[in-house]
Amino acid sequence: MEPTQHMVCFSLYAASRATTKAYAALLEPHGLTYPQYLVLVLLWNRDGRSVRDLGEALDLDSGTLSPLLRRMTRDGLVERERGGADERVVTVSLTPRGRELRTELSHVPACIAEGMGVTVDGARHLIAALTDLADGMRDAADDLRAAPRAAKTTPHKEMKEEHA
Repeated sequence: MEPTQHMVCFSLYAASRATTKAYAALLEPHGLTYPQYLVLVLLWNRDGRSVRDLGEALDLDSGTLSPLLRRMTRDGLVERERGGADERVVTVSLTPRGRELRTELSHVPACIAEGMGVTVDGARHLIAALTDLADGMRDAADDLRAAPRAAKTTPHKEMKEEHA
């Protein structure tokens, strides 16, 4: 067995890549990427969101999100508007085509869940565990940035190095 097979981080990486490939197979016939699908999911839930709000919900910076939204605008899926009291705020809204895709893509969550082999309850537990893990890793990254020298010399928790 390869050393990476004992690493939690590699298992997460491999699972993420496999999941993204499965989404790509489902979304490609509709001309969508996985990040574009996530934007649509957010807008189907609450249309007319600011770019900042979408970025926070997706954990993406504006340098990544803006080109993605430009492509979605070009493809007729969303509209971007400046307006209101603050001209710096850009609101993203679904076009009729963007709304239609909700029905066309309604099979996607069930296909992904089937591929993962999880029940609805199992998915809830997995999401909770992964959310806790992501929050913990963000905190750890913040701590490491704040005190990089201390992190090199002080083990944070007792865990074999090969499992990190």
